[in-house]
Amino acid sequence: MTNLIFLLALGSLLTFLLAWGFAHLPGERWQILAVLPVAKDDEGRWLGINLTYYGLFIATGQLFAVCLLLVLLGSARISLAGAVTATVMLLLVCIPAARIVAIAVEKKRHTFTVGGAAFVGIVLAPWLILAVERILQTQFPCNLPVLPVLAAMATAYTLGEGLGRLGCISFGCCYGKRLEDCSPLVRKIFSRYPLVFSGPTKKAVYESSLAGEPLVPIQAVTCIISCLTAMVASLLFLRSHFTAALVVSIGVSQLWRILSETLRADFRGFSRISAYQKMGGLAVAYVLVITLLFRAPPLGDPNIGHGLRQLWHPGIIISLQALWLIFFVVFGRSTVTTARLSLDLVRDRL
Repeated sequence: MTNLIFLLALGSLLTFLLAWGFAHLPGERWQILAVLPVAKDDEGRWLGINLTYYGLFIATGQLFAVCLLLVLLGSARISLAGAVTATVMLLLVCIPAARIVAIAVEKKRHTFTVGGAAFVGIVLAPWLILAVERILQTQFPCNLPVLPVLAAMATAYTLGEGLGRLGCISFGCCYGKRLEDCSPLVRKIFSRYPLVFSGPTKKAVYESSLAGEPLVPIQAVTCIISCLTAMVASLLFLRSHFTAALVVSIGVSQLWRILSETLRADFRGFSRISAYQKMGGLAVAYVLVITLLFRAPPLGDPNIGHGLRQLWHPGIIISLQALWLIFFVVFGRSTVTTARLSLDLVRDRL
């Protein structure tokens, strides 16, 4: 019953966040969160660094993902020290990979790719888990079974992917095709719920001149599919179906990546089949091979209450706050927009 209550609460929270995001984030108001003045120009105005809602939602999505990861692993009584160590090592690789892969594929220095970072993480994760377990076992007993840990990581990644797409809606990136350029079936499906962007600094506007154009809401659909997949995978994990949770998370998220790119209008590389689509297909095949190489040991029935109690630890809470801040600093500082500020006194209040 506790597991079910947890999933219902998580589902309700996700429903509220997605509904609010779809309604508000395409507007111009919801791109820039704050501006930090750093220097003055020749006219006496402040030049500023923009902090974006994109960074806010990416950081928050990753925070949710890491929390879910720790809760799932805790529910199965898997080593907290091992799980945290493996997660930190994976993030140390994947965070820079988000920019490095984008530079390699799109030849742009000022962009990120969640898909590229995810592919790198999927490839490295099993071997990092094995390495961490062997290293820690030299110091103390460490239970870090590969398949359950991978299943929890994949489930958490899928949730982070879903919430992170709210950031894409805010910044206007990863945008869909114009509905009028799509097939009659696609137009019929999405004509009632298109995304329409406004504001010259939205990527869909400055890159493709799509201001005011009804677009395929591909980011919103990805949000829904990813969050639903994470919920299903969480349920499978909590019922000890670890292999199924892993295959569902990676299978749905990566196959949807392949399909969704056929409905996107933003630049995805120079080939007809994008590098990200190839990565998605390879990731699915790779995970299927991993399920043949490893077997999930019997761990008993996971209990979400145990996982939540494990999460409620001062060290874990402080670490999660620091992780959120790191993600926000890395992904929230806009390098493609700037700001000029004029500061004035309110004379009638002096």
